[in-house]
Amino acid sequence: MTDCILETRNLTKEFSGFTAVNGVDLKVQRGHIHALIGPNGAGKTTFFNLLTKFLTPTDGSILFKGRDITRMRPADIAHLGVIRSFQISAVFPNMTVLENVRLALQRKLGVAYQFWRSDSMLHRLNDQAMALLEDVGLGKFADNITEELAYGRKRALEIATTLALDPELMLLDEPTQGMGAEDVGMTTELIRRVSADRTILMVEHNLGVVSTLADCITVLQRGAILAEGPYETVSKNPEVIEAYMGASDVEHA
Repeated sequence: MTDCILETRNLTKEFSGFTAVNGVDLKVQRGHIHALIGPNGAGKTTFFNLLTKFLTPTDGSILFKGRDITRMRPADIAHLGVIRSFQISAVFPNMTVLENVRLALQRKLGVAYQFWRSDSMLHRLNDQAMALLEDVGLGKFADNITEELAYGRKRALEIATTLALDPELMLLDEPTQGMGAEDVGMTTELIRRVSADRTILMVEHNLGVVSTLADCITVLQRGAILAEGPYETVSKNPEVIEAYMGASDVEHA
């Protein structure tokens, strides 16, 4: 049996008369990988911004594990275990790979910016940081300066820093954007591995990735839900085929 970890009810966001998210009722089941797809301008990123409180809804509510979090601050949402990985890689380029993950662990402990802490205290986190790097395939790059990493490995590092915050619900925003085929495959397998004991809601444009990973897919069009279900059902929906990318792209992704 699964249960609902995240739910939105009539979630709506208007901007000066333009409705970007229009009455969305969404349920994400615990332990699932749930994908949010749709054409450009469908409202996917706005929806993510509402979930993480970077935007305030015009109407509707957001519930996490049955608790209304609609009016909570972004930091409080993160403390509950809802952690977002951004569309653009958000790591510190001039720090080492290990230091990036260690800083995320410090944030989890509430000492992220206490730079007066002794090296010995910080090094206690190294084993945990290395374990996370091994989980995402970056163990041998621990001492590399982050800006030297290939793009796909930077995204893997971002997922490692997200994992360091111990998320119960991970929100992945276009995790394979801008990647070549090799990096897409690596990232797809990484997401599959880290989804164990976690729930993932992802915005993703690559339908091959979606078809491989997602237990459930929600299609947005003009801010509203157009269709929902497993890939096999959604990909054959005539409205989705018409609205999204064309029959050949949807069916053969």
